[in-house]
Amino acid sequence: MSFEAAVHAQAIKICRMSLEMTANAGSGHPTTSASISHLVTVLLFHSMRWSPDYPDYPTSDRLVLSEGHAVPAVYAACAELGVVYGKEGHRRKLTSADLRNLRAAESELDGHPNPMEGFPFFDAATGSLGQGLSVAAGLGEAARLDEIDKRIYCICGDGESREGQIAEALDYIVDRKLRNVLPIFNCNEYGQADRVSGQQSADTITAKLTAAGYDVKVIDGHNPAQIKAAFDEFRGQDKNSPKPIAVVAKTVKGWGSPCLHGGGWHGKPPTGDQLKRALTELEQKRIELTSSLVSSDSFTIDAPPEYVAPDQTLGDVPTLSEYMKANDMESMLHAGSLATRRAYGLALRAIGKANPRVVVLDADVSNSTYADNFKKDAALAPRFMECKIAEQNMISVAAGLAAAGKSPFVSTFAKFVTRAYDQIEMAIYSGAPVKIVGSHAGITLAADGPSQMSLPDVAWFGSFATMRDHRGNPGCYVLQPSDAYAAYSLTQVMAEYDGCCYMRTLRADTEFLYNDDTVFNLGGFEVLNQGRDIVLAAAGYMVHEANKALELLDKAGVSASVVDLYSLPFDTDRFLDLVQQSGGNVLTIEDNFGGGIGAAVAGALLESGDGFRLRQMHVTRIPKSARTPEEVLKMCGLTADDIKKAAMEMLGV
Repeated sequence: MSFEAAVHAQAIKICRMSLEMTANAGSGHPTTSASISHLVTVLLFHSMRWSPDYPDYPTSDRLVLSEGHAVPAVYAACAELGVVYGKEGHRRKLTSADLRNLRAAESELDGHPNPMEGFPFFDAATGSLGQGLSVAAGLGEAARLDEIDKRIYCICGDGESREGQIAEALDYIVDRKLRNVLPIFNCNEYGQADRVSGQQSADTITAKLTAAGYDVKVIDGHNPAQIKAAFDEFRGQDKNSPKPIAVVAKTVKGWGSPCLHGGGWHGKPPTGDQLKRALTELEQKRIELTSSLVSSDSFTIDAPPEYVAPDQTLGDVPTLSEYMKANDMESMLHAGSLATRRAYGLALRAIGKANPRVVVLDADVSNSTYADNFKKDAALAPRFMECKIAEQNMISVAAGLAAAGKSPFVSTFAKFVTRAYDQIEMAIYSGAPVKIVGSHAGITLAADGPSQMSLPDVAWFGSFATMRDHRGNPGCYVLQPSDAYAAYSLTQVMAEYDGCCYMRTLRADTEFLYNDDTVFNLGGFEVLNQGRDIVLAAAGYMVHEANKALELLDKAGVSASVVDLYSLPFDTDRFLDLVQQSGGNVLTIEDNFGGGIGAAVAGALLESGDGFRLRQMHVTRIPKSARTPEEVLKMCGLTADDIKKAAMEMLGV
């Protein structure tokens, strides 16, 4: 058969279908789709081992489309192949007629890839540029852990390559010796507003990749033979090859339709006479390039290897006391205090031994987050990924691992988690059950100052606690354990939950408030004392300050309830009942900027329609370094004395 003619014919179909579906939708990116039409054709019709009937089969090769706006090209190819799509229980084969539903509210064909909307060919939501290569690396890590011989292909745009996360991912792939991941740079020379910078030219990208340690294949991205040769070399690469392979494909934006070349067409599908002209030019290109094509020409897609499910038997997790006693930590147990970050590290190791799906990622601070407890165990070490100082890449790698069935725990300083907010949001949209643990949270970090404190994080993560994900659960649970027992238990709860969680841990040791018998649940809270005049609602370190204030208020004749509001969202009905029993007065106390616990409580009170009084105490200034947590609490007006004063003012006594 004429392989080249067959590829050209299919690529031209993809270009035509991309033009028609985006014109019908009234938006989309047909010119970028045209630039990857040959790459997609060779991948889906020849190079990838996969099954259109089972697009998410565990051993299938995967395609991550980092430049997600080019997805019409993939939808078109999938329609040609009859790829099965739709949500569980409603799957059917994609047809060319279905493409008319692109971007419609009721359609599974979203404007950018998203498996949770019903397109399981993809593993993660993309479209926020720069993230796909990290997701591909996570899929590669999972395949290596599971000893599955599959390849992960990732198409990135040339303009997109300026995103710093691309450099993070490229470094990571080299560091981790991931030979099953292929970065493919689609160099069509144009971004949205203009040409890409010379720093993102094909030649410069090639030089950067070479300097980073890649064996770079520079090809004409519309030459089927060159594309096939590059992909065949990647397919034949040994896992111990000295260098990873990368492909730089020189392409044309709007290939096949000269009237659409150059700038001005990004995200702008032609309509009317412009569409007719573009389609006419494509037809002329078909006649020019497919004269050798005969009716017997066809492609053969190699099936993926048979999947043998690994043993996923779960073991028992010891209690914190049992674990510490068994690991020569009994003296620390008897001391009566332990940092929540350290309890997290103990829990990781215990859970890792009991749950083979758990993997751990850290960003060069594992000896502070105590995630190093996991990697110090020889049996668990292969499931630990050191990501270095590259938090954005780390989160997206975790999303890739999650897509492959792993339960990833990601830890770094809570302040540095803020660098990856976009990546976390995309992971939530992807349905990735990533567990994020931010250590050294809040102002009680003290001596290191505000550059190391995490202060807006509860508000940001808390916003996801107010919405529902694709499974109908809160978009993200925000957890703030106040002692080691709570941190140890909540880490275990996170591992069992099929969704995203964010847990804050503390640098300082805090005294034990609970024991092994205390049960912690997502959405729960603990009542440490029940009074009749006012509720002091706090979390994390501030629970201890609230306890101190309780004693001060008691001496002043005020009966206060103390609530450890360790979870957002929380059981609002139970909380409102407690408030009613405590005079209808609530004082929230948190060691971060506003918009966190106080905002969540305010929303619950307002929605109830009952008569309540609320005052919020939180950090209202930019703090600075102090020698002790007590000093910085005083600086920010959040000491036990300050809490007592605020409560007395609320009560008018």
